[in-house]
Amino acid sequence: MPPSDASSAATTRNRTALLVIDMQNAFFEDELLARSRSALVTACNTLIDTAVRSGAPVLVARTEHLSDRSSWTLSMLDDDQGFIFRGSHQADPVQGLRVDGLETVTKTRDSAFFGTDLAERLRSLGVEHLVLAGVSTHNCVAHTGADAFAGNFRVAYVRDAIGSTNEQYAEAMLEILSVEYRQPIVGLAEAGVMLS
Repeated sequence: MPPSDASSAATTRNRTALLVIDMQNAFFEDELLARSRSALVTACNTLIDTAVRSGAPVLVARTEHLSDRSSWTLSMLDDDQGFIFRGSHQADPVQGLRVDGLETVTKTRDSAFFGTDLAERLRSLGVEHLVLAGVSTHNCVAHTGADAFAGNFRVAYVRDAIGSTNEQYAEAMLEILSVEYRQPIVGLAEAGVMLS
C-alpha cells in the first residue's frame, strides 16, 4: 500500500536537518563577530523555531577542549595555549540562543564530523540534506560542509545565519563551496522552506 501524502511529506521534510555550529561565547570574543552577535542569534533562533515547529531535526555542534591538552589542536599545542575548556563560560552558548533541550554534538576540531558520531546520527534520522548556520564561516562551518559533501550529505549555507572573523576568507570559501561542491548559499526564507 503506498504511503499517504501526509506521511510522504513528513518523510521528505525530515530528511533535512538544521545544524547550528559553535554559537559559543569564546567565538564572540572576536570584535568582528561580536558586532554581528545579535543578528546571528536572531537568525539562528528563527531557523531553530522553524525546524522545531515542522519536526525537522536540529543539532547543535559545540567545541570543547580538555585542560590536560589531550584534545588540543596542533596550533594550540604550538602556542601552548588552550581555550574553550569544558564547563567554562567560553564553552557556554551565546546569550539568547534557544538551544536548551536540543541534541548536541561535541567536537574538538573544525569539522563537526571529525571524531564524532554526527554522520551516524544523521543517517539514523534519515537525513540527506543539511542546513548550516553558525560560526565561523571559513573555518568550522566550511570544514563541516566539506566533510558533509565527502559523506554524501547535501548542504546549504544560510547567508544571514553565518558569520566570520575574516570576511575576505569567508567570501572566498563560500565561492569554492558553492561552485566546486555545489552547496548553495540561501536566505532565511529559502532555508525555512527547506526545513518546513
